Amino acid sequence: MCGKFTQLVAWEDALVFFSGLMEPTPDEAPVVFATPMRSAWIMRLDEAGKRERVKMRWGFSNPGSEAFKPDHMHARSETIDSKPTFSESFSERRGILMVDTFNEGEEQPSGKTKQWVVRPNDRKPIAIAVIWQEWEGDAGSISCFVQATVPANALISKITDRMLAVINPEDWPVWLGERDAPLKDVKALLHTLEDEGKWEMTEQAASKPAKAPKTKPQMDLF
Repeated sequence: MCGKFTQLVAWEDALVFFSGLMEPTPDEAPVVFATPMRSAWIMRLDEAGKRERVKMRWGFSNPGSEAFKPDHMHARSETIDSKPTFSESFSERRGILMVDTFNEGEEQPSGKTKQWVVRPNDRKPIAIAVIWQEWEGDAGSISCFVQATVPANALISKITDRMLAVINPEDWPVWLGERDAPLKDVKALLHTLEDEGKWEMTEQAASKPAKAPKTKPQMDLF
């Protein structure tokens, strides 16, 4: 499943964030990587029902934990409305995670995971469905989110059986709650998005050069 994604550095500016949601990402645009426990910008509705962006931490921590830790990173679409961990957030606290790219992991026989980077060919941001909550603990209140997942499409099923749930722009009002709809209709938005050749998936380059294998020094013959 997704273990990493990127957001544009430019999205630190709220005006740029909201004005650029449907615009292609410029080549070589600086990005920020997010992994479990790190924070990312989430679009949601404020108390007045207006869209806002809020920095949230990735992961749900189990209630009663002394310290915040990511016990849950994803919520399966099939049970997001029935599992106690997620059902209330699904009903009342939905948001959208805009990403430039996201990673999917391919489990290897060695036990390691090969990372693949998914990005759209048109370079427009991808809208990922999330639910969020406020975690209360010794560290205070922490806004946090998890990503919704669905069965993988033809592209991603080459490496894994699950993928992130993508929300099409025309469905944002229903998912966010701007437009009233039965929860069954909201849940129906969590379906597999076939890429139909619109996405590309490439193996992530190694972050560090591979070390040369150690060799035993040869003994001098004389």
